[in-house]
Parts: sequence; C-alpha cells; structure tokens
Amino acid sequence: AVVSTQSTGVQQKKWKVDCGSRLDCQLQLSSVYLPGNVLRRKNLNDELMMREYFSEGDLICAEVAEVGNLDGMLKIHMRTHEKYGKLPEGLLIKVPSVLIKRSKLHFHRLPCNATVILGSNGFVWVGPHFIPEQPIEAISMTLRETIARLGNVIRALAAYGVQLFDTIILTGYDISLKYKVKELLKPEVMEHIAQESYEHSQHQTL
Repeated sequence: AVVSTQSTGVQQKKWKVDCGSRLDCQLQLSSVYLPGNVLRRKNLNDELMMREYFSEGDLICAEVAEVGNLDGMLKIHMRTHEKYGKLPEGLLIKVPSVLIKRSKLHFHRLPCNATVILGSNGFVWVGPHFIPEQPIEAISMTLRETIARLGNVIRALAAYGVQLFDTIILTGYDISLKYKVKELLKPEVMEHIAQESYEHSQHQTL
C-alpha cells in the first residue's frame, strides 16, 4: 500500500513518521534511497546526515513494508527512487482512509497541471508535477490557485462521504470552476460539488 506521510522526528537510524495511525510509523535509514538514486549499506556519515535527507515536517511518499505483530506499528520503505521520496511543496489533506478507492494506481498526473497522490492511509497530497530528486520550478500563482481549488474539491467530496479517485476529483474540479476558490468552502457549494460529482460518476458507470 502506498502512503503519503509527514516526518515528525529523527531517531537513531530511523525517522518517526505520521501515517495517521495510532502509533507513529517507522522509516529505517536502511530502507531509503540516498541522493543519487543509491540504495546501499548505510554508514555513520549517512546517519549524521539524516536531517539533510528528511527533517521534521517534510512530506514523504513511501510504501508499507511491514505491520508489527505485537503493537501494529507500520514500517515503511522506498523500494524505488522513481516514485517514492520527499515530496515538493504542496497540500496535505487528511481524509478517512475508507474514502480512498482501492486501486493499483495512487499517483495521478491531472490535465490541470497538478499531481494528486491518494495514499491508502487517507493522506492525500496535491502539488505540482514532479520527478523525484529533480529541481522544481517556482510554483506560479496560477498553479497555486489550481492546487488550492483541487484541495477544496477534495475536502468537499470527503465531507459528504464521496469515495475519492482520479476521475471524480477531476469532475469536481470542472464543476468548481464556476466558483472562486474561497467560495468552495461554503457548505452549500461543498454540497453542490459533492452531489454533482457523485451523480456524474454514477452515470458514467451505467
């Protein structure tokens, strides 16, 4: 399962990470790719540099590797540098995990120039298109507005219990274009977007 997470602390040879579960998740130093796309045996210098890789508050995309038998603690890892790692500037929205539609696809590059990652843990990241470890251009005001709009659409869908997947988010985004971004948090607007998006998705499946 793919999860979007937020680093909450650095400990000996591991990071504490908020995955939305009862306990913080663990990301072992030995389970990450280092800059330069290297997965190798880690040394003392790597341990000293841990905050250079991920520090408190950083948003991270990873994969669940193991669930503890006794305490249920999640251990996460990064099997490939092509998808997993530190996320660039963006929005992190927390919704009930049951609202994330089960799918093999978690990364969605939307035609509105933004990317959405639907984490199985209910953490939804919205931000610019990116390639891990590649520099990100400054985010334009237009893209910031797009990201904010998508975030408010996702909040509206989640508030009314609508299951989240890429096409319904895009539908909600299109419906939202008649409103200003700040208007999307009005209860009546949220209800309209959720209801119209859900009804549209139901018609599509008939």
